[in-house]
Amino acid sequence: MTGARSAEIAPSPPALLSNEAVLQYWDARHRSHGELRSGGHIGLDEPTNEFFYRLRLGKLLEIIGDLNCVNEPMFLLDAGCGKGRITAELAACGFCVEGIDSSETAIEVARSHAGGRYEVASLAGWRSPLLYDVVFAVDVLFHVVDEAEWAASVENLASLTRLGGKLVLSDEYRDERRQAGDYIVHRPWQAYGGLLERRGLTLASFVPYGFRDNRVGFLVFRRTH
Repeated sequence: MTGARSAEIAPSPPALLSNEAVLQYWDARHRSHGELRSGGHIGLDEPTNEFFYRLRLGKLLEIIGDLNCVNEPMFLLDAGCGKGRITAELAACGFCVEGIDSSETAIEVARSHAGGRYEVASLAGWRSPLLYDVVFAVDVLFHVVDEAEWAASVENLASLTRLGGKLVLSDEYRDERRQAGDYIVHRPWQAYGGLLERRGLTLASFVPYGFRDNRVGFLVFRRTH
């Protein structure tokens, strides 16, 4: 029609990678990039990734709290630890920390660090004879693109959190699902809350990273029953 503007159609998002393809991507990335960019922000250089790691570590320490005791250290799980940078930093602070990751390459590097215990395992598959005071997954779950695997991962991490403990999961605080590329899916906080409320955990707070235009932060759940 004369004078009419054609409607702009938003491009469809690309097809998501399969679970196996995502695992292969991350293992290859850990082989080909340095300690920080391999598990950090691929678009940032190493010094800026260093800043970003330290920023997240500081916020995570505030969430964990200062109740650690040398004689009775808090028991933490770094779920999706990559090459173990955050795991090792927390171990240096006196926490008893275990790190798991699906990448054998990343875990091999992590085991060369001074602190922490590391195992190759998925978030959905890890089992522990003891429950953790704090379970955390930093920038991991929005890379689990399969919905069933994502739900199983969240539920398993919840099962590993002791009564009164915290489950700390990073994602955007949003009300709708958002796909970014072929290996990132941000899910609404209600999706996390719906799974976790049935397992005795409630959302206590959201702590944004506050880094540039990054909208991700820590969803902090506490186990109440």
